[in-house]
Amino acid sequence: MAPMPSTEAADSASSGAGFALDEDGRRRLLDLAWSSIHRGLEEGAPIHVDPADYPHALRAPGACFVTLHRLGSLRGCIGHLSACQPLVSDVAENAFAAAFRDPRFEPLQPGELEGLNLDISVLTAPEPMRFRDEADLIAQLRPGLDGLILEDGLARGTFLPAVWESVPEPRRFLAELKRKAGLPSSHWSERLKISRYRTETFGG
Repeated sequence: MAPMPSTEAADSASSGAGFALDEDGRRRLLDLAWSSIHRGLEEGAPIHVDPADYPHALRAPGACFVTLHRLGSLRGCIGHLSACQPLVSDVAENAFAAAFRDPRFEPLQPGELEGLNLDISVLTAPEPMRFRDEADLIAQLRPGLDGLILEDGLARGTFLPAVWESVPEPRRFLAELKRKAGLPSSHWSERLKISRYRTETFGG
């Protein structure tokens, strides 16, 4: 799956998908993400990762988003919604992409390192939801926990769980996700597909 930019910072929820990372694992992933950004500033490419150099939990297939903030404002967010490579490779690739390839921002400059913060969100595998209609779907949503993926034909969008902080009402949450996917907030069709996931998020 191609990297997907997100307009939202990632938020924390328990993983539940085999990525209950210990403190050492989190620190190694954060160090890797920062190293990839620094390599990008120096050489214009992400750091090369050999998964064999990492513990099994970090080299297993995994999907993540890397989110950058600077001085309280979003500075980049890129990730994958499904596991397509070892988690360490995904972290290195998405950290570089968040800093230099998010189409909403200019590439990161060395002078922006001061005040830059980084979060990694490791995603559980998306689970398709079953629902009779929009009311049934809304009733099943879990504010603060669910990240959602919406698909309808060529329209596609995702909200990470952090969006619940600014859009806490389930009906509006779904409406805003439709808008993000390029659909009217009132849109409904029999082709509409919704999947949900959770995240384990940490920063440094």
